[in-house]
Amino acid sequence: MRVCVPTMDQDGLDAVVGEHFGRVPFYTLVDTETEEVKTIRNTGTHHGEALYPAQIIAKEGADVMLCAGLGRRAIGIFEEEGVHVFVGAEGTVKDALDAYENGRLQEATDANACQQHAYRRETHDE
Repeated sequence: MRVCVPTMDQDGLDAVVGEHFGRVPFYTLVDTETEEVKTIRNTGTHHGEALYPAQIIAKEGADVMLCAGLGRRAIGIFEEEGVHVFVGAEGTVKDALDAYENGRLQEATDANACQQHAYRRETHDE
């Protein structure tokens, strides 16, 4: 299984979880079977590119996204792409994986989406 976490740096399992999913500089992907760790740069729409960050992550083959929180638009894109999203991640990538494996993260829904990052037609904000 490939798990993705939005991060503030490129420190692998020790990378710090970013608070704003769409605006972090990096995404850290962990293959839980091979233990391979890969960091990709966020080139999403907040950084002037054409794809939403959720689309970039889906194209990287992520099965699960663990994040602090995210907006409804991103949740919808992940649902369309078949990526399961969980919120409440904090600390490091290692901490987020541990919280997920031990059932301490909540599945993302419209009800627990970040309201300040909700989709707005005029800005397409995530």
